[in-house]
Amino acid sequence: MTSTASASVTPSAETAAVALERLRESVPLVQSLTNIVSANFLTNVLLSAGATNAVIDNPHEAAFFAGIAGGVLINLGTPTDFQAEAFEEAARAAHAKGTPWVLDPVGVGGLPWRTKLAAELLAHRPTAIRGNASEIAAVAGLGGDTRGVDSSADAADAVPAALALLDVADAVSASGPVDYVVGRVDGVAETVTVHGGSALLPRVTATGCSLGALSAAYLAVADPFTGLVAAHAHFAVASERAEAASSGPGTFAAAFLDALASVTPDDLRAHARVAKAAA
Repeated sequence: MTSTASASVTPSAETAAVALERLRESVPLVQSLTNIVSANFLTNVLLSAGATNAVIDNPHEAAFFAGIAGGVLINLGTPTDFQAEAFEEAARAAHAKGTPWVLDPVGVGGLPWRTKLAAELLAHRPTAIRGNASEIAAVAGLGGDTRGVDSSADAADAVPAALALLDVADAVSASGPVDYVVGRVDGVAETVTVHGGSALLPRVTATGCSLGALSAAYLAVADPFTGLVAAHAHFAVASERAEAASSGPGTFAAAFLDALASVTPDDLRAHARVAKAAA
């Protein structure tokens, strides 16, 4: 579990590398309450990166498991009434037990019922919120033009919304060609960019959902801001390596799992492009 809600230094390639070292040493268990499209690939991503996963998304067990998991992912991709009850139980228990949890607000802003569901989950203060730019804007109540799970906004435009969400979460990220991550350093809000990645990521099902799950794993071993940045950096470096070894989306998916496993802390130190954004 995380030790503090505020980082002591601005997240960087170095702090991401240290977080990866801790991830591999501790092999955190993630509880994933996720959508029917993503569960298999998401689990393989976590196993490849150095964590492990349990898809416990029913209301009879969700609260209990949230109390023993290292981190929890709540993904709104294909919610049912039954699953929505489990979301509430898991979020409430995670908050009460101090288990870090990630809200991935898939499709929020474009679909009223899940938008209302996301608003209700915010009462249990997610440790981190990870989405595309439109989803982050919608969760913050700043509008947003969401097309299903695709973003129609630039991640940089979502930074004000992400900063506003620090009132209800410890760290927030908006994904895009450049990822923007916001959090606090010694209590002061900062924005960090993570450059890189592959254009093939959006062409493989569940990569975004898997980033949410990997974020939950990193939150188990680092403060929220550092953990969220580390997850984005690990994804970016691994996807670049996978693209170089692939010939299209199919081979990329397999190569990406291999790359997540082969990326080392020293690879993050050398290749992760993490920088503090200008004020």
